[in-house]
Amino acid sequence: MKHRLAFIISAAIILYGCSQSKYAATNKSYKKQVKSYAKILAEYPLKDSAGMPYADDWVGTTNLSMRRANYVIIHHTAQNSCEQTLQTFTLPRTQVSAHYVICRDGTVHHMLNDLLRAHHAGVSKWGNTTDLNSSSIGIELDNNGFESFSEAQMNSLLQLLDRLKKAYSIPASNFIGHGDIAPTRKNDPNWRFPWKLLSEKGFGNWYEDAANITLPDNFNHLQALRIVGYDIKDTNAAIVGFKRHWLQDTTRGLNTEQLKVLYQLSKKYQ
Repeated sequence: MKHRLAFIISAAIILYGCSQSKYAATNKSYKKQVKSYAKILAEYPLKDSAGMPYADDWVGTTNLSMRRANYVIIHHTAQNSCEQTLQTFTLPRTQVSAHYVICRDGTVHHMLNDLLRAHHAGVSKWGNTTDLNSSSIGIELDNNGFESFSEAQMNSLLQLLDRLKKAYSIPASNFIGHGDIAPTRKNDPNWRFPWKLLSEKGFGNWYEDAANITLPDNFNHLQALRIVGYDIKDTNAAIVGFKRHWLQDTTRGLNTEQLKVLYQLSKKYQ
């Protein structure tokens, strides 16, 4: 019995080692980069600035903490499998990454420490924030962009969002999509994503029935889009981004009922 138990344990260790070996090289690269950043943080006198003539007597403050994300950006991978995305995010030449990848079966891959900067947002803008990579956590959902999101995947996402919201005190309104912050380039997560469900759980804003709302005579829909957070430099892209997120609609233009939704929603962001 003892020999059998020892064999089982040894086999489990071997299998575990094999399961880890596929990404052993990229995991080693991750550790190496993190160590290099840790070395920079540990240097004193400080050497991370641009060479000013600082005081000879270095004084380090006692009041500090790590930077924390203020936004969560949700993506779809636009690829055909979780494994394909993991490979993409471990190739240096791609220069793209995310903090989390959630597979269709609900498996969660935590690829980067929350306090480090992932390359997931690209050129983007939300409100007055223009470097979303530096202030957000990126979550990629395994989805090719033309399908719905699985129940297992959504359950894992909701659990993760709950933990992130509590850990970093992220405001409910700051859970948004890649297509919101970069509407001229991106459309993820696709229009099938259940933003209303997320808002009911406390992740994102939503609107009530707008049927009985009367629009003010001076209502400016572009100003309302800007108040919500959209970059209105390309007004058509901003409108499509808004409609994809809150109306599950990918057409251009705004009718009266849709304007009522936008008006009501903009009040939540003022």
